[in-house]
Amino acid sequence: MGTHFERKLEELHAQMIAIGNLCEQAITLSAEAVRGGGNQVVRQVFETDRDIDAKEREIEGQCMKLLLLQQPVAGDLRRISAALRMVADMERIGDQAADIADLALHMDTAAVKVSADIAGIADATVHMVQGSIEAFVDMDLKKSRYVINSDDIVDNAFNEIKENLADQIYGKKLDARTGLDILMTAKYFERIGDHAVNIAEWVEFAITGEHRNNEHEYDFEKEMAAFMK
Repeated sequence: MGTHFERKLEELHAQMIAIGNLCEQAITLSAEAVRGGGNQVVRQVFETDRDIDAKEREIEGQCMKLLLLQQPVAGDLRRISAALRMVADMERIGDQAADIADLALHMDTAAVKVSADIAGIADATVHMVQGSIEAFVDMDLKKSRYVINSDDIVDNAFNEIKENLADQIYGKKLDARTGLDILMTAKYFERIGDHAVNIAEWVEFAITGEHRNNEHEYDFEKEMAAFMK
């Protein structure tokens, strides 16, 4: 495999960085849409989501070629297989950013007044996605675990938004429909944080060969050897 294989791995890393940047862009734009960015920003989110979908298919093709034609082993096998699973989470990040933008289209203008908390949870999820991609590119266990441990920050932010919305609805400062739209928006951001954690866990697997979720604890070399027979 030698130099050619290493070059292909570098290409894969570059594509992972590219899709990661698209995910960051989608999240940032979706937060802007919630703050009243208008139809043009919403269209940009939808376009970015389509770009993420296309990039996912491209990366999947690269990974399968590396697995089938190069037949990597050990760490390289885990790294490629992890990338294959990570892009599925990245595709979902794009979908959920588009869901947020779609909600923004129908959100009452009153929502803009109470969306400051949304900006906070959006920033936190962007940082988590950035960190998970950096962890993969650098094969950095410390960075991946930092992202995993950051999940509580996003979860707590979601719970705080939920409580604030309940107070405003009960106090008749916000109508229930707008409150539900904002709550759904916050939930999508919280789910994006979950996907960032999934990505970081696959980075951890690529480095250590172990996955925190018991259902993923299996022998990858054995699985891929069977697949390529």
